[in-house]
Amino acid sequence: MHFIKPAWLTHSGEKKDFEVYSCHVSPDGSRLVTAAGDGHVRVWSIDAIRNAGDPQYTKPRQLASMSTHSGTIHTVRFSSNNRYLASGADDKIVCIYSLDPNPPSHASSFGTNEPPPVESWRVFRRLIGHDNDVQDLGWSYDSSILVSVGLDSKVVVWSGHTFEKLKTLSNHQSHVKGLTFDPANKYFATASDDRSVRIFRFTPPAPNATAHDQSSNFHLETTILAPFAASPLTTYFRRCSWSPDGNHIAAANAVNGPVPSVAIVNRGSWDSEINLIGHEGPVEVCAFSPRLFAKDPPGQANQDKGFSTQHLVTVVACAGQDKALSVWNTSHPRPLLITQELARKSISDLAWSPDGKTLFATSLDGSIIAVLFDDGELGYIVGPEENEKALAKFGAGRKGAGVIEGTDGLLLEERSKAGELTRVEGRMGALMGDGAVKADATPNGHGNGVATPVSGSDGTPTQVNGHGADGALPDAAPPAEPAKDMNAIKLEKLKQRVTITKDGKKRIAPLLLSGSSAATPSSLPTSQLMAPSASTQRSAAEGPHAILDLSKPFDGLPKGGLSALLLGNKRKAVVLDGEVDGTAEKKAATAGRNGIVPILTNSVEGAVPPHPAQAAGGVIPTPDFIRPAVVNPSLSVSQVRLAVPKVRTCIVRHLDGDGNVSFAGEGGAGTADVVFEAKNPLGQAALVRPADRDPTRLTVTRRGQTVWQDFVPRNVLLVTGNQRFWAAACEEGSIYTWTRAGRRSLNAVVVEAQPVLLECRGWWLLCITAAGMCHVWNLKTLASPHPPVSLAPILDIAVHTLQAHPTVAPAVTSAHLNAEGHIIVTLNNGEGYTYASAMYVWQRLSEPWWAVGSQYWNTTDSSVGNLQTSAAHGRSGPRRDGEVDAANVSAGIIPHLERSTTNEVLLRGRGYHLQRLVKSLIAREGYESFESGVSIAHLENRMAAAMLLGAREEFRVYLYMYAKRIGAEGLKGKVDELLRGLLGHVFRAADDAAGTRTGTGDDLGHGWESEGEALGGWPRRDLLKGVVLILGKHRDLQRITLPYANLLGVTDEETEDGDRTRSG
Repeated sequence: MHFIKPAWLTHSGEKKDFEVYSCHVSPDGSRLVTAAGDGHVRVWSIDAIRNAGDPQYTKPRQLASMSTHSGTIHTVRFSSNNRYLASGADDKIVCIYSLDPNPPSHASSFGTNEPPPVESWRVFRRLIGHDNDVQDLGWSYDSSILVSVGLDSKVVVWSGHTFEKLKTLSNHQSHVKGLTFDPANKYFATASDDRSVRIFRFTPPAPNATAHDQSSNFHLETTILAPFAASPLTTYFRRCSWSPDGNHIAAANAVNGPVPSVAIVNRGSWDSEINLIGHEGPVEVCAFSPRLFAKDPPGQANQDKGFSTQHLVTVVACAGQDKALSVWNTSHPRPLLITQELARKSISDLAWSPDGKTLFATSLDGSIIAVLFDDGELGYIVGPEENEKALAKFGAGRKGAGVIEGTDGLLLEERSKAGELTRVEGRMGALMGDGAVKADATPNGHGNGVATPVSGSDGTPTQVNGHGADGALPDAAPPAEPAKDMNAIKLEKLKQRVTITKDGKKRIAPLLLSGSSAATPSSLPTSQLMAPSASTQRSAAEGPHAILDLSKPFDGLPKGGLSALLLGNKRKAVVLDGEVDGTAEKKAATAGRNGIVPILTNSVEGAVPPHPAQAAGGVIPTPDFIRPAVVNPSLSVSQVRLAVPKVRTCIVRHLDGDGNVSFAGEGGAGTADVVFEAKNPLGQAALVRPADRDPTRLTVTRRGQTVWQDFVPRNVLLVTGNQRFWAAACEEGSIYTWTRAGRRSLNAVVVEAQPVLLECRGWWLLCITAAGMCHVWNLKTLASPHPPVSLAPILDIAVHTLQAHPTVAPAVTSAHLNAEGHIIVTLNNGEGYTYASAMYVWQRLSEPWWAVGSQYWNTTDSSVGNLQTSAAHGRSGPRRDGEVDAANVSAGIIPHLERSTTNEVLLRGRGYHLQRLVKSLIAREGYESFESGVSIAHLENRMAAAMLLGAREEFRVYLYMYAKRIGAEGLKGKVDELLRGLLGHVFRAADDAAGTRTGTGDDLGHGWESEGEALGGWPRRDLLKGVVLILGKHRDLQRITLPYANLLGVTDEETEDGDRTRSG
């Protein structure tokens, strides 16, 4: 054993040597890199260090010096592939350097004693992600990820290819000071001042992985606490090390009673039964030798078999605040080597050379020491293949993608990736502003070998070589001038823009060529709240969310929604002695309502919420009304009480030409304006007998000309109408309806209380009364899809206490009908509901929980969200007869409800406490999969909502998003259940189908377990094929997906396509 400590191997300053905090050896064993308090990263020649005593050695000693950090550098690490060098400092930045193959273009800096650089190391990336000092770094063994830890208690994972931040782990509660990677590439361990070592499991990400793709990766496996319960907090580092055979972790700064020790943690069980005791002070750094050792020298008898017949051991070096270095061998209970007073201050880092023969140590006194071991001194080094054999049992070298399931699995994987590439190319064409985006080879963009004719930007069929799409020659016609690209013209003008400077010179203004991420397809969901760019407006207009199948509100509700009062069903809390009845409960309910804490004012009755003050200055506009409406006696016994609109002098409904005006029976005058007007009599008290009142006049005019006029003997509160009928709701609860020509279609409908909301859609009419009852009628069939239903369940009546006086409930912000008569209601607490008439129950479609916890909130996946819809092929919007195509039924309702939740909760700050709760849960132990679980549940909620509403296009989009996510997560149980649900009874034998499928379509059901051949409006076979192609690229799922692919003939189609290609 030899100690080498050259005088020139320091980070020297003017008065003293700077503290050296870290060192590392390159994978090829030729370079040693060190970091110190002078802010320099220095690269040394190991060959020069070993020959430091040879006066004949004249080769360069220092190869390079980098000073890109603005503070003390705490850690430096070479990547395992020898391509990069990473450093972390107290300026909170991680710098990535790459070696330029060209020689340095400059000499040493002027005014310094630095030797001229031999190698050119340039800053490749600066990574910003920490809020405090970066204390340690580590590369995975395949260099796929870089992990940094620091004093901000964060563990930040970076991509080793793109250096994008993949994930931030906030599991530690104090400074993180150490890091080590499993050589089998399955785990990494972090050590912290919270007296714990945490083991994280990970799967090596792909080179193009993003933070969204890795949301479910890097989860906490276990937390080790026992060996560190009383460990001191005075150490600068807690650098641990993983053994080269993957069996053990040497954890620094452990204690065994009052004695400092090094804890040896066993893999798998993660317990610590062995402690290395001998140091007098806390141990700050441990380092396993990268090679395995044999106890005996290699003999001739086992040359062919290597050292597999011998017991192999590992060697670990430990050092710390006692300035001593110890080297241990797993076959000896005592250390092989103990060196006291190796330095004058604490030893900060240790690094082995790849051959396991040289150990480098750095100290805070500025010294850098090399220890050379003779052959056999630590044991006899075995070949690197023995490391691979030892790690094979832990799955080293086997990727998480799994093993291919035969040739059919390979064909399925290729077909899945080809379909994904086609969708990416289509998105890229749209982003780059192509005139026409090529259609996919099949609907859903997966291809079946049959080409689809592509239409030009003006809707005409594309001609190929002068022939039409069907091969026929076009009619002789003069060639049309090519359409001018307005974007190109604008770009040309921008390029030629000339500006005049202050001194009168002409200059061409520079044009910014953006290198934004829009040029690269991202796997992140695309927000629907973002305004579409000019290049994506056309494709966005063809998406499912471009159409909204909801009735348009013609009579706006008050600001904040329609107020509601409740007499709840919940029992009152027990009143304590000395407490006023219900005071504490009222205050708690008031303070926690809607997730906000209101300001309270002192009054005679105690602390009460303040009344909103009027706006200062200006005239507050008020509606012109006669008087408040007379309250119906039924409200005195109703549990729900909604605000009743006042009796206004004039109520007008104006119909423009946007889809609702088809009062154009003659001549196709579909753009004529139609006005429905109700004028209540003035100057009459509410107590006047109805027989003595003047009648209310209702008039329909078109372009100022009266179409029809009628009179009713009651005051009108609300009016509505469309191309089918007109309706008016009166003060005493009667509703009148007329045809478009003014004929009374049925007798007056009388409801239990004053109507507070009146909406129509097609032949459907919705009336919500002050007692909270929802009535829906079909005026074509003169029937109702369900009995009147109360709003009480969705107004949280179950959590409101029954008291002598009603309590405030969430306000109704909107109520709509869709083309099939479904009621859609939104509340000011951010929740959105629909009434399932088949089940006679309300269902919640949107809520703030998804808004703060799901990664898919208000977004659509860019890889499946641009599917060509039926509306894009000439069936967009309602037809002239007022009916809605099956493809557009309930279109846009789910995104509309999510936008409403965003407006009510996130944009107005009502979800602040819920956001804080979710943020704290993510960092809590046991909730590592919280974000992933909520996101998957949100997609499942979307699919169920689309199926309930009959939203055909959106169901397919959400289904493919769900399949893509559970495939990336590797959830085999959900994948198998999804494929079985999609399979249904499609492939049953004909005689079985004939024997069991009897009855009407309603008898077959409408959900996942239905017996019909369609699901969500799509053939099950088409949906199953699309999902199988999405999941086909995941090899670990091919054992599940391959039987379905063979059943559908997906792999056979691939083979036939290849045969046709070869024959062509």
